Amino acid sequence: MHEKPAGSRSPVPATPPGSAARRSLGQIVVARSLWYVKPGVAELRSERLAAPRPGEARVATQFSAISRGTERLVANGEVPESEWARMRAPFQTGAFPYPVKYGYSATGVVTAGSDKLLGKTVFCLHPHQDHFQVAEDMLAVVPDDIPARRATLAANMETALNAHWDACTQPGDRVAIVGAGVVGLLTGYLARRIAGTEVVVTDIDAGRADLARALGLTFVMPGDLPKDNRIVIHTSATGPGLETAIDAAAFEGRVIELSWYGLRPATVRLGGAFHSRRLQIISSQVGHVAPAQRSTISHRQRLQKAIALLDDPRLDALVSEDIAFDDAPARLTQIFNAAASGPCPLLRYQNA
Repeated sequence: MHEKPAGSRSPVPATPPGSAARRSLGQIVVARSLWYVKPGVAELRSERLAAPRPGEARVATQFSAISRGTERLVANGEVPESEWARMRAPFQTGAFPYPVKYGYSATGVVTAGSDKLLGKTVFCLHPHQDHFQVAEDMLAVVPDDIPARRATLAANMETALNAHWDACTQPGDRVAIVGAGVVGLLTGYLARRIAGTEVVVTDIDAGRADLARALGLTFVMPGDLPKDNRIVIHTSATGPGLETAIDAAAFEGRVIELSWYGLRPATVRLGGAFHSRRLQIISSQVGHVAPAQRSTISHRQRLQKAIALLDDPRLDALVSEDIAFDDAPARLTQIFNAAASGPCPLLRYQNA
């Protein structure tokens, strides 16, 4: 899952009357957003947006990405009560379990705000909504060579980047990825960008092999996974997947647990050679910057690094499918199908 503090709003100097920035502040608009209202049911709701205040920007959303993992748990009401506060998305409205406006991967164009942002394509950790406005310092500008569609991967890329910081992945490492969903594939892709690494991806769903290969990754079925990996990253959110990850670790290897299970228990066997092999199981969660970088890299800097890492057109394979925002409530069952093996599901807005 992707959780991080919403951050504080930095003071912004008042804009002189009559300037282009002041004239761009816009009018009141009616925005529509996606709300989860009961298990497996969502609806579109409307809200009025007043003209942005100084220091705020309005964004016309083009695409937003749905997390099949985290948002499936939200949609089904499977967020444990103990995690309701920690699971809040930065601009979430409503409260768990329902009704709640949720999401954290939106890209769009700034239509009102200061001159430095007006007309820019930006990424924001915002729920699914066709127009929204936030403090300008909560927007990350997307470079011109990265399409808005691909930029929706920024939140997942940030998770993958943080995972490697937690794993302390080094040049020449043998790395295995268990679970070939979007986060697993991005984590494997990043590992391949580290000099000299040997990377293999596995999943019980052979249908994910083509996506892995599109990113230049070696894909094998679980029975063919090598057993001597110094780093194994687990993303399948299943007990058997975690066991596969443990079995694939070399002596004193590290198993990085990226999965979030919600209310589901996970049972793994830690007998056998687990202790004699001196294995480590490390939880990696994106709400905090990994300890090794925490003193020097802020959340915003990490997000900017993640966006910069989306500079490879091969990543477009992960965002090749979309559905119209208006159709989202009716398509949820299909989107959250546990057997879905396709690319990251995107919502496409009329602004695209």
